[in-house]
Amino acid sequence: MAIFDGFSDDEVQRIKNAGTFVTLPANWSPIWEKTPSDKAYILLSGEVSVRKDGDEITRLGPGEIIGEVGIVNHKLRSASIVTLDKAEVLHFTSDELRQLCDDVPAFKDALNKTVEERLGS
Repeated sequence: MAIFDGFSDDEVQRIKNAGTFVTLPANWSPIWEKTPSDKAYILLSGEVSVRKDGDEITRLGPGEIIGEVGIVNHKLRSASIVTLDKAEVLHFTSDELRQLCDDVPAFKDALNKTVEERLGS
């Protein structure tokens, strides 16, 4: 599910403005399993591998958010992320993500729905 689905143009712009545009190289790991949840990303281009205990559990592409589960649940990272090719992302600190949830209630709802779907709750 693309995180931007269902948002107004104004809401999409507010989400984009809250993050910092970053380009990540191929084979880069911006998130590591069992580390503090201090950042999240929205993938704008490229593909990432989600890995638990070194094994790939899924791949995610443009429009997906990564790193949100640990922030929402206030826990250590449950998986690692590795870029499979060059990736363009919007980077959010945990504080920026929480502020965005306050500023754009529909984003908070979408974020919580994504977490529930990924955890199978």
